[in-house]
Amino acid sequence: MSHLSSPPPKHKGEHKGHGLPRGSERGSSSRDKDRSVTVSSSGPMPAGGKGSRTNCSPSTPQKVPNRLINEKSPYLLQHAYNPVDWYPWGQEAFDKARKENKPIFLSVGYSTCHWCHMMEEESFQNEEIGRLLSEDFVSVKVDREERPDVDKVYMTFVQPFVGGTYFPLEDGLTRVGFRTVLLRIREQWKQNKNTLLENSQRVTAALLARSEISMGDRQLPPSGATMNSRCFQQLDEGYDEEYGGFAEAPKFPTPVILSFLFSYWLSHRLTQDGSRAQQMALHTLKMMANGGIRDHVGQGFHRYSTDRQWHIPHFEKMLYDQAQLAVAYSQAFQISGDEFYSDVARGILQYVARNLSHRSGGFCSAEDADSPPERGMQPKEGAFYVWTVKEVQQLLSEPVPGATEPLTSGQLLMKHYGLTEAGNISPSQDPKGELHGRNVLTVRYSLELTAARFGLDVEAVRTLLNTGLEKLFQARKHRPRPHLDSKMLASWNGLMVSGFAVTGAVLGLERLINYATNGAKFLKRHMFDVASGRLMRTCYAGSGGTVEHSNPPCWGFLEDYAFVVRGLLDLYEASQESSWLEWALKLQDAQDRLFWDSQGGGYFCSEAELGAGLPLRLKDDQDGAEPSANSVSAHNLLRLHGFTGHKDWMDKCVSLLTAFSERLRRVPVALPEMVRALSAHQQTLKQIVICGDPQAKDTKALLQCVHSIYIPNKVLILANGDPSSFLSRQLPFLSTLRRLEDRATAYVCENQACSMPITEPCELRKLLHQ
Repeated sequence: MSHLSSPPPKHKGEHKGHGLPRGSERGSSSRDKDRSVTVSSSGPMPAGGKGSRTNCSPSTPQKVPNRLINEKSPYLLQHAYNPVDWYPWGQEAFDKARKENKPIFLSVGYSTCHWCHMMEEESFQNEEIGRLLSEDFVSVKVDREERPDVDKVYMTFVQPFVGGTYFPLEDGLTRVGFRTVLLRIREQWKQNKNTLLENSQRVTAALLARSEISMGDRQLPPSGATMNSRCFQQLDEGYDEEYGGFAEAPKFPTPVILSFLFSYWLSHRLTQDGSRAQQMALHTLKMMANGGIRDHVGQGFHRYSTDRQWHIPHFEKMLYDQAQLAVAYSQAFQISGDEFYSDVARGILQYVARNLSHRSGGFCSAEDADSPPERGMQPKEGAFYVWTVKEVQQLLSEPVPGATEPLTSGQLLMKHYGLTEAGNISPSQDPKGELHGRNVLTVRYSLELTAARFGLDVEAVRTLLNTGLEKLFQARKHRPRPHLDSKMLASWNGLMVSGFAVTGAVLGLERLINYATNGAKFLKRHMFDVASGRLMRTCYAGSGGTVEHSNPPCWGFLEDYAFVVRGLLDLYEASQESSWLEWALKLQDAQDRLFWDSQGGGYFCSEAELGAGLPLRLKDDQDGAEPSANSVSAHNLLRLHGFTGHKDWMDKCVSLLTAFSERLRRVPVALPEMVRALSAHQQTLKQIVICGDPQAKDTKALLQCVHSIYIPNKVLILANGDPSSFLSRQLPFLSTLRRLEDRATAYVCENQACSMPITEPCELRKLLHQ
C-alpha cells in the first residue's frame, strides 16, 4: 500500500519519481474528511512518539541518535531516537536513494498529531521495522508545518495511488499491517521497478496537467452574485439544523464558512436567505461554544469534534483555530450584540496569552491531545481535560444555600455540564478504552433552566458555576500538561495578530491590541530577513526564553506572506500605527516578486527555488481549516488598493480571481473565502476616513463606532492632517478632507467620492448601517 518510484528529481522535468507513503492528518474542514485522510496518507504514515514527546532524550534501550538529533523541529526531534535511519528532507537523502537504487519512504507528520504518536509507538520504535526501513528504503521524515509544500505535493500525488494515515504494526481483520506494507513495497521494487517508474512518469504528467490553475483565455472572473448564491445554497443543503455545522461527524470548526455566512447576511439582510445565513452562523458558533470542543475549564477550542453534537473532541489545540475563532466570535458579537459571543472571544485569547504565548511576543503552534494521567504514566488522549464525578465532588463539596433540595456546588456543576457517574463518553468514541468513567464538560442546559431546576437565582448560578470552573482549573494545574509544540510559524502568527487586533478593536480592549503589536514586533525581529526582504517560515523556542532558527533558515511560503500581511492590515486598523501598513506594503511587494504567476495569474504556494526537489508547483484551491493563501491574498490586494490607490494591486486581484474561475464555478463551497473576496471586489470597498488627533476623545469615539459595526468590505484610515504622512502621500485626496469646527470628523468614501462630513458617532453609525 504505497506510492512508489525512484528518488525525487534534482531539476524540474527530470521526473525520476517519488517516494512512498506519507503520514499524518490535519483535517481541513468538516467537508474535508476524505481529503484530510488522503492528506495524511500521502506517504508513510504519521509518526510522533508517545514515549519521547515531552523529552527528546533517549528513554529506551537504543540510545544512539539518528540524524534528526541535529534538527530544530520538535516533531523531528521526537523521532531522533527511533531505530530508523531517518533523514531530514534534503539532497543528502535523494542522492543516497539514487546511488543505492532504493525507493524513498516519506513520512510526514507534526508534533502534536495523535496518529503520528501511534505510528511511532507501534512501528517506528520497533527494531525489526527499523531494520526494514533502513536496509530497503531511504527513510525521510518531514514536519508538515515546516514544509507545507512537500505535504501538499504528496497529498496530490497519493490521490491516484495509495497511502495511509495510520497502519497497525500487524495485519488485522480489516487493515493491512505496516510490516506487510513494507514487505510488499520491497517486493514490488525488486520485481517491477521499470513498470513503477513508467507509471510514476505518467502520473506526474497527468498531475501537472490536472493541478494547473490559470486564466487561460478568460478576461474576467465570474459573477460574484451568482457564486455567492451558489455557495450559500451548497452550505444550506449540508447544514445540521439541530447542532449547527456542516457535516455529520467528525465536525471541524470552519471559520471561513462562518465568515462567508456573515458576509452573505450583510448583503442580503432583507431577504429570507440573509436571515437564514445569519442564523446558521450564530447557531453553529453557539453550539460549538456550549459543546465539549470548547475547553470550559481553561478556555480555547480543541481541533475537532468526533461526534455530531460537538461533545467529544479530538483534544489537540491548534493556534490557527484560536486565531480564526476569536475573529468569528467577535464578528458574531458585532452582528448580534449578544455578550455570550464576546465572552467566548475573550476566553480564547486568554488561553492563547496564558498557554501559547512566548516571551519574545510570538505564539507557539499547538498543544498535544495526549498527556500522562499522572507523572510517569503512559500518555493517553484527553487525560488532561477529562473528569470523574468523584474528583468533582471532592473539589466542590460545599453546600449551595437557598436550593429547593440538598445540593453541593459540585452537583450543580455536574448537572449543568452533563457529568455522570459512568462517564459521558460512549465506547464508540473511545476505541482504546482510555476514557472509561470520565466526562467531558459540555453545557446541557441554559443558566435559566439550571436555576429553575434548583429554585435558584440565575446570577447566583452563574457565580457558582464560574467559581467551580476556577477550582477545577486550579486543580488541573497539578496534572502533567500536554506537550507544547513550541515551533513558531510566520503564517499562524500572522493569523494570531489578526485575532488579537480584530477582537481588541471590536471590544475596545487596548491590552489585546498590545498582544497583536507585540506579535507583529516578534515577526519583524525574528522572522524577517532585512537584507533580502523575505519572511522566514519557522523559528523555535530556545532555552531561557530565547528564539532559535534552523541553519539554513526555512524561508516563507505564500501563506506566510498572505497571513502576515492580513495581520498587519488588521493591526493598522486597530492601532492606527501607519508603520504596520508600510511594512504590509513591502511584504506584499516581496510576495508578488516571489510567488506571482505572471502567465497564469494567482500565486504559487512556494518559491521556485524552494520547490526545486518537487515535481509540482501548486496553487492551493481549498479554504479549509485555514483559508487558502490565494483567497486571503485576494482580500489583501483589495484592501491595499483601498489604502494606496495603486492600480497594480487591483489588476492582480482581478487576475487572481479570474485564474480560479473554473474552481469557483464548479465548487464555490470549496472556496468560501475567495467567493467573499469576489463579492467584495464587485461591490466596491468603502474607505472610512477619520480626520482627527489619534489621542483625542472625539477621534477615539468615531474609531470605536466603526469598530463596533460589522463592515467586512472596508478600509479604515486615520488622517491626522499631516500632508507628508505615509497615507497622505499614497492617497492625495485625503488632504482635501477637513475637520468640521476643529472636531474629529468622519467621511465615508467610495471611488474617491466622499459623504458629507460627520462628527457624531450616532450619525456615523446610521450611515454605515445603510
